[in-house]
Amino acid sequence: MLTNDLDFRLEPKLRELYDEHKKRAEKIDWGYHDFLPWDKAADFRRLPWDESQVTLPASVITAVETALLTEVNLPWFTTHLDQTFKGSLTVIKEFVHTWTAEEDQHSNLLETYLLITRNVDPKRLRQIHKQTVENGWNPNFHTPFETMVYTSLQELATMVFYRNVAKVANNHDPDLAALLRRLAKDETLHYAFYRDVIKFHLQLEPNYCYYLGHVIKNFQMPGAVMPDFDDRMAIIAKEANYGPLEYFDQVLDVIVDYWELEKLRPIAPEAEKARLDILNYHARMKKIRDRFYKTRS
Repeated sequence: MLTNDLDFRLEPKLRELYDEHKKRAEKIDWGYHDFLPWDKAADFRRLPWDESQVTLPASVITAVETALLTEVNLPWFTTHLDQTFKGSLTVIKEFVHTWTAEEDQHSNLLETYLLITRNVDPKRLRQIHKQTVENGWNPNFHTPFETMVYTSLQELATMVFYRNVAKVANNHDPDLAALLRRLAKDETLHYAFYRDVIKFHLQLEPNYCYYLGHVIKNFQMPGAVMPDFDDRMAIIAKEANYGPLEYFDQVLDVIVDYWELEKLRPIAPEAEKARLDILNYHARMKKIRDRFYKTRS
C-alpha cells in the first residue's frame, strides 16, 4: 500500500496552485479595521457593559461567538499543520505560512465586532476565549494526506457557515453580514487550494481513496473543544441556518462530487473497499436528509 504522504511528483502542480492562490488573495487583500462599525464604540470604563445594550438575537450572537472561539485556536491549528508537514512537500509548508497569515485577522475581526456592538459581556467573553485556547486542539489523525482531506472539509464547512449565518444576520445588522461574507471569501480560497491538492492526488493515484474514509466519516469541526459546543450547534442549526442538513447539502455532497469518487477505480482492494464505504456512507446520509425533508414538507 502506498505511503500516507503527499506525492513529490505533484509538487510542480501544487506550486501552480499556490501561485494562483497568492494572486487571487492579493486582489482581495483586506484589513479588519475596514469592516467594523467604529461609530458604535464606547469606553467600557466610562460606560460599563449591561445586558440592555445587546441588539442581536441570542442565536446570532451564539453563531458569531462560536465562530470566534473556533478562530482563536489558530495557534493550535498552525502547530498541528507545521508538525504534520515537516519533511513533506516544501510548497505545502509555504502555503501553511500564508494560510496562517491570512487567517490571523479572523478572530480579531469577530471579537472586536462583538465588543464594539456590546452584544456580549466582555468579561464572560474573555473567560471562554481563554478556556477554549487552554483546551487546545488535538485531532485524531497525524499524516499529511489525511490532514489535507480534513482541511478541505473544514474550510468548506467554515465558508458555508459564514455565508449561511450572514443571511440571517443581515436582517438584524448589515455590518455583521458584510463582515461574515468577507471571512467567507478567505475560506473559499483556502478550500479551493486544499480540495485541489486532494483531487490531484486521487487523479494521479486512486489508491489514495484508502485514506479518505476515516476523515470523511468522522469529521468534526475543530471548535468542538469550546465550552457547550453541542448546545451551541443545536441552537445554530435551529435558528442560524447551519446544521446537519446544511452540512450534507453544502459540504459533504459537494466534496464527494468534486473529488469524483464514483468514477475513481483504485487497484488496491483496500482502497476500493474504502471508496465504496464512503459512497455507502454518503448514500445513508442522503436518505436521512431526504426523510427529514419529506416529513417537514
